[in-house]
Amino acid sequence: MTYFENVEKIKYEGTTTENPFAFRHYNAEEVVLGKPMKDHLRFAAAYWHTMTQDGSDPFGSAVNTRNWFDEDPMQTAKNRVDAFFEFMEKMGIEYFCFHDVDVAPEGESLQEFYDNLDVITDLIKEKMDQTGIKLLWNTANMFSHPRYNNGAASTNNADVFAFAAAQVKKGLDISKKLGGENYVFWGGREGYETLLNTDMKFEQDNIARFFKMAVKYGEKIGHKPQFLLEPKPKEPSKHQYDFDAATTIAFLKHYDLEGDFKLNLEANHATLAGHTFEHELSVARSYDALGSIDANQGDLLLGWDTDEFPTDVYAATLAMLEVVRNGGLAPGGINFDSKVRRSSFEMDDLILAHIAGMDTYARALKSVEKLMNDKFFDKLIDERYETFKSGIGQSIVEDKEDLESLTEHALSLDTVELKSSHIELVKSKLNDYLV
Repeated sequence: MTYFENVEKIKYEGTTTENPFAFRHYNAEEVVLGKPMKDHLRFAAAYWHTMTQDGSDPFGSAVNTRNWFDEDPMQTAKNRVDAFFEFMEKMGIEYFCFHDVDVAPEGESLQEFYDNLDVITDLIKEKMDQTGIKLLWNTANMFSHPRYNNGAASTNNADVFAFAAAQVKKGLDISKKLGGENYVFWGGREGYETLLNTDMKFEQDNIARFFKMAVKYGEKIGHKPQFLLEPKPKEPSKHQYDFDAATTIAFLKHYDLEGDFKLNLEANHATLAGHTFEHELSVARSYDALGSIDANQGDLLLGWDTDEFPTDVYAATLAMLEVVRNGGLAPGGINFDSKVRRSSFEMDDLILAHIAGMDTYARALKSVEKLMNDKFFDKLIDERYETFKSGIGQSIVEDKEDLESLTEHALSLDTVELKSSHIELVKSKLNDYLV
């Protein structure tokens, strides 16, 4: 069966095309900054939003038109595999990501869930072998089921902790089976409602124990993907432990986990934390912790995770600048953790939305190339910190000064000369680089 019957393989046709089912900017083999565009971007599709999201929200039922549903949940799961790989091939997307519950029904027991996962991941592996499409990362959903009401690794119930461990063990077995390049932990309920009944240190100690168990098991089975933590504030836990990049890096360093983990950062999560996406990426890059990203955007007028497809070229350009400065993301990538709007309910909207996201990041990459070729930011930064390149500033940087010597220098000054940053001019000129 053909699921996207109205769509052929999406091709690059340039900015003059009037074909909505074509890339206007994303040209996979075009060389940008020394390598093909696809190698910079390493796009991935999210199984959950692409295949299981139904368009429902707290105020309305499902609206999405999807042609893979069957009365038998396992047959629906099998149909989704066929539809997903057809979608991936037509989009030219080479990687994908999934939660365990996205691909297989949980059934009535843990063993039934395992059995269902074995059946569906066998089918996924067949498709991967046929198409060459690869697994960027998988993860365990340890937040949706009622058992995780009080967290997974941070739970107050040891049996729940064990169940979560069983899900991650199976997830790592699947990662090895499918050649996963990364494995993600998203602490969807790793937080607390109130300190009145919470031992915060005990819960975070247990989270660290959990992560160390995962690393040890990966080593035992001869599979060590890049482990990733994904920060997210406020949602769904009021006090989320992995609030932002800085909080999560501090956790990793405190528990001696920084050698095993990097971060998977999402644009909309940065918004919820009160940061820009480029801020989060820069923090992670500064500590050699930038591993992979989820590409989406939030609505600043709404206070939740809207997961919109990225169409803001300005924001995407500043994000891609951090990615390029990081030397790329491999073995990580750019996963579209994005869902179509409720009013975009037709099958073809999945194609059109991914084209929009891929074109946005292609434009961002080409904008970064122009900025870097002209050394736009290099010149700004060099000028801003020029007083530290000679004289007393250079001496400070070379650790030759102390409080007493600097006091002596300060007392010798009649005045301190400051220069304007001309920030409005800088922002105006930056706009000229956007493709």
